[in-house]
Amino acid sequence: MILSKEELEQKIEPAIPLLKEYWALLLRWQKSVNLISDKTIKEGWTRHILDSAQLYFLLSNQQDSLMDVGSGGGLPAIVIAILNQTLKGPLTSITLVESDLKKCLFLKECARTLHLNINILRERIERVEQSPKVITARAFAPLNELLNLVQNNVSRETILLLPKGKSVNEEIKNNTIKCEIEKIKNIINSEGCILKIKGVEYV
Repeated sequence: MILSKEELEQKIEPAIPLLKEYWALLLRWQKSVNLISDKTIKEGWTRHILDSAQLYFLLSNQQDSLMDVGSGGGLPAIVIAILNQTLKGPLTSITLVESDLKKCLFLKECARTLHLNINILRERIERVEQSPKVITARAFAPLNELLNLVQNNVSRETILLLPKGKSVNEEIKNNTIKCEIEKIKNIINSEGCILKIKGVEYV
């Protein structure tokens, strides 16, 4: 489902109180843990919250499990979890993978404070053995590197939803792993897009 920015804002309206609570929590922790770039805080609601929220509306009813790689400050995973809970979405399992201890503590505080049913793994993705229906990763690694890192997690049913910036075409060009790539319009960041990847095949 491709929405306009206005339609996106209308659809997430029931979740806005929780999303604002999450954002306030992030800003408090930002003072001691580098969760996002300080330069992006002023436009954070659009650049981080709405940018992450659009991924939720790319899920189908059959996609009941999601794993977010390099979750950091919880973008997009915490936003997706809030929307899934508030809007009664399809996800019954949401796993956040993050290797940094302080960031994991922040994610656990989000889960506790916002009453989110999520799993948080303090681990490197290469050591995680789960095969979810959906994998997300935001500002984590270039496409080819990411696909190599998630070899243990990709099944025939798995799709990847990856927000990408200006270097997206270069990342696609440098990718050596066979897969189907669809470029979806990013309604928040006109310079980027969202890659929807399926049919990943490893030699």
